[in-house]
Amino acid sequence: MDAIERLRRLVGSGGAAGEAAPALGFGAEIEEAVAYLGSEEAARSLAADPYWPKWDGPWWHMLLLWELGEVGRIPAAAAAGLVRSARAHLHTSFPFRIEEVPAGIDPIRGTSCHCQLGTMVQVLAACGVDVDRDFPWVRGWFLRYQLPDGGLNCDEAAYTRPTPRSSLVSTLPALEAILRAAPRPLAPAEWAFLDRGAEYLLRRALCRSLSRGGGLIDAAWLAPTFPRFYEYDVLRGLSFVVEWALARPEAVLRAADIAEAAAQFPEAGPVCVGRQAWAAAGTLRCRADGTWGREPKAARFPLLEAVGAPGIPAPALTASWRGVVAGLRELESRGRLQWV
Repeated sequence: MDAIERLRRLVGSGGAAGEAAPALGFGAEIEEAVAYLGSEEAARSLAADPYWPKWDGPWWHMLLLWELGEVGRIPAAAAAGLVRSARAHLHTSFPFRIEEVPAGIDPIRGTSCHCQLGTMVQVLAACGVDVDRDFPWVRGWFLRYQLPDGGLNCDEAAYTRPTPRSSLVSTLPALEAILRAAPRPLAPAEWAFLDRGAEYLLRRALCRSLSRGGGLIDAAWLAPTFPRFYEYDVLRGLSFVVEWALARPEAVLRAADIAEAAAQFPEAGPVCVGRQAWAAAGTLRCRADGTWGREPKAARFPLLEAVGAPGIPAPALTASWRGVVAGLRELESRGRLQWV
């Protein structure tokens, strides 16, 4: 059975896509993460930098709690500390060349990337922060740095090449932030941004390269990762394009553009963690003398180790997959899922 026929059967079955994953059994690890975020140590770390170090700094604890659906456990003081630190440390534009970095701004720690900002917007909005008030420049940032192909790229050099090419990893958090974290109706320019971004994803079938003749961009993306942090997988892409299509009455999804991605997930049973995309990363860390240096391997914390173990059922991923299938069935009922 090919991928399109499998998708047709799944959408037409009427049953739930996969069983619900078992409830989280990581209460002690969650409590430890929450306690850390309320500590003086976390407050000092946030004051020094809103992002670094990976993966054990406050930002990564907050991001993981949000991905787990536990955003309500993030202490208000930690969210406020992140806002203060980001406002103090992050430059409000994306330099393409080193000479464009203003004097006094660290070119690594003081400049944001699209995936960082897109994810931060979503977490802070979920914490009840008025992002438009505290970061009035951030939504315009995403629209300003959209490339002609419809995506964005956190590699600043991409913007100076004769043929700029975007990155799916860099693009998706920005699209999610505009679609999911606006406390008001979207402006026409924001819908246009989302439409171009969705087309960028769909033209690549969520995982394939146009410039390489349709080859897989990264075979690892076919396996779901958790937590994602900023990483891409095809389930994350599917979730966005289905949500976008439901929000756009004129949008039609072609089964050919999503079937390969959908074929990676079970017709029954929970979605399990397929890989640790974050496992091999290095980090910057503040030394005892106040200077920053690079370490080859980022630290981990107990909640990250527990929920990110390959092979375990992931309730958040399972819920995302069930949402995708429910959305596709809704589109099919409206005549907006095209099979040929």
